[in-house]
This record gives sequence, structure tokens and C-alpha cells, in this order.
Amino acid sequence: MSTDIHGGIEFRHPGVGTGHYDGEPWVAAMDLWPLYDQSDHAAFGHLFGVRNHAGFPPLTPDRGLPADLSSGMRSMLESEVGAGSLWGASWVSWAELAAMDLATAPDHVVGRLTWRTTSRPSSLNQQLVSEPWPPAVRSAVGEPPADLHGAKGRVEWTNGELRCTYEWLTIPAVVGPDTHWPHVFAVMKALAGRFGDDGVRLVVAFD
Repeated sequence: MSTDIHGGIEFRHPGVGTGHYDGEPWVAAMDLWPLYDQSDHAAFGHLFGVRNHAGFPPLTPDRGLPADLSSGMRSMLESEVGAGSLWGASWVSWAELAAMDLATAPDHVVGRLTWRTTSRPSSLNQQLVSEPWPPAVRSAVGEPPADLHGAKGRVEWTNGELRCTYEWLTIPAVVGPDTHWPHVFAVMKALAGRFGDDGVRLVVAFD
């Protein structure tokens, strides 16, 4: 069962604490969906502890929605997901994202295996795998290439009609350049240049 992410980016208004600003402390800057439109449980697990089947040490799990969440972001979340359907809500500042340890590895698995039949390209299968590979995985795709464990990054091969891809599960693999997350990070970094690293945050919830 797939889990979808909803939310957006907020910034802290620079007028907070001054005598000339009486608005909300946080302002909704942008919805998440134009920047991120994937459903990757490994990334959700690493960032927020949601569907953390891989066992990443989550960056910001179970924080809930911020007490000072902007009315614009609250309205957007409730309209997209429904007020009674929000779960797994959390938030993360740009300062925390910028300080991520890219060497962090998951506890439960070592890689992500994807395979499809060449005659039916839409027949996509994906599974997180431990080491050694479980018998059910070997039964589905056959033996892995002999040099798989000496390789780095992504390895692709064919086995009869099966086209297989194996990817070592690392932080760059789940939030790196082959994902949509760099779009999110680029916007947050740009806003942080104006409002400070702790003055920009991503607020999310799931369905």
C-alpha cells in the first residue's frame, strides 16, 4: 500500500517581535507537490520515520504539526488530506536538512531491488533487500551478478526477460539527484538566504 506525502514550505516572517508587524509568525511559501511528486517510503522513513521499513535513523520523527503553523499551510493540508485523515505529521528546518549526515545507513536492509519484464515494461516490482538476499527474492529474479557487491551506486543487468536494477540504500540514493528532493532543498536553501537556516521549514503529513 502506497503512502503519499502532503505539505509545503514555510518561512518565519522577519517582522516577528517588532512593533510594526502583528501577523502570523510563520508564512506559507509554497506547496510541496510542484517540487516533489513521488512516493518513496525509504525517503519518508529517513526524513520523518514514516513507513521506515529500511530502518534509517529518522531525522525528525513524530514532531506533529508545529503549534505556530500558518493558517495557510493548515488550510492547504486539511483541503488536500482532510482534517481527520492527517497522520505522521512532522516538520524539519533547513538547518537540519543542511546538516544531514550523508553517510548514514539503514539498519535493516542494504539495498533496493527493482525489476520488470521487458515484454511488459509496466510490470514494475520493487523490494528492499537484506544481505544475504532472501530466498524469495532469488526465486523472483535469479542470482545477482557476481560482481554486485564490489560495485558502488546503481547496478543494472538482465536475466532472460527480466531487467533488474540494484541500488545500495544510502542517503544520496533516497534524497539525492535521482529523486525530486533536490527541487525542495533548492527552494528551501534560497529562502534561507533571506530568512536564515532556522527560519525556513518543511511541514508534512501523510495519507
